[in-house]
Amino acid sequence: MNTTPYRTLNSFLRERFGQRVQKITLDAGLSCPNRDDKKRLGCIYCNERGSGTGALDSGIKIKDQIEIQMALMSRRYKAKAFIAYFQSYSNTYAPLEHLKSIYDHILPYTQIIGLTIGTRPDCIDEDKLTLIDSYSSDRLVWVEYGLQSANDETLKRINRGHDVQTFIDAVRLTSTYNMRICAHVIIGLPGEGIDDYISTAILLSRLPITDVKIHLLYIIKGTPMEELYKRGDYKPLSRDKYAESAAVFIAYLRDDIVIQRITGDPHRDELIAPLWPLEKAGARAAVHDTMARMGLYQGLYCCNT
Repeated sequence: MNTTPYRTLNSFLRERFGQRVQKITLDAGLSCPNRDDKKRLGCIYCNERGSGTGALDSGIKIKDQIEIQMALMSRRYKAKAFIAYFQSYSNTYAPLEHLKSIYDHILPYTQIIGLTIGTRPDCIDEDKLTLIDSYSSDRLVWVEYGLQSANDETLKRINRGHDVQTFIDAVRLTSTYNMRICAHVIIGLPGEGIDDYISTAILLSRLPITDVKIHLLYIIKGTPMEELYKRGDYKPLSRDKYAESAAVFIAYLRDDIVIQRITGDPHRDELIAPLWPLEKAGARAAVHDTMARMGLYQGLYCCNT
């Protein structure tokens, strides 16, 4: 019996496909407009790999990435079905023909039953969505947009490079196609508190969002956030504070939204602080325990404000 106080990705996929489905993360070697434009300089928390693996730069072709990871997930989890997740950087930030050549890598593999495209809301248009939608006839398709916060002042503070309305417009356009829409949010951004997290959850619940990923803001080597941290201008959240914030955020989300993750997943060799996210199971348990202690569950406060 599933007693998790929110709708998980694993439960959704088992309901949909009747078996374990495993994501494989792929690096297509793309970039990001927030980095390419020297005036924008990138988000203040982002690492040099754009939250990806750097696999393509290491010489591993996309075809090999797919086959290596499917073999690994088959051995580790006995998985026979997979979702190809183009994760690194902004995976719609290229000419249409190049994007098609990237996405087409999944076509020879019948065991890839899903396609997920991670990108930014300022890197999408009808032509790109039409291309992505073309894979949805026989696969489950997602587009993932980084929002991070529903507060425009916060987006300026973190040098995000787009505003909340850009995200709203992208979501509404995407909802006219046959694909799911996942929003990324970050808890612990500079200057934010519980009211900001609630506002972000309320916005997502009012939009045609189907999935959410909740991330912790942690400090990565070589980022502007590291400088803020070293100067004493930013203090990362404790595990208890993060658990409480995530718990309340989840309580304000619509109960049909699939919550794909509830914490970050930092690389050990580049993490500065805090160190507790390295114990992922403990972080997840802290959120669950906090929700139980506070009597919270997904959707409890949704649409009441």
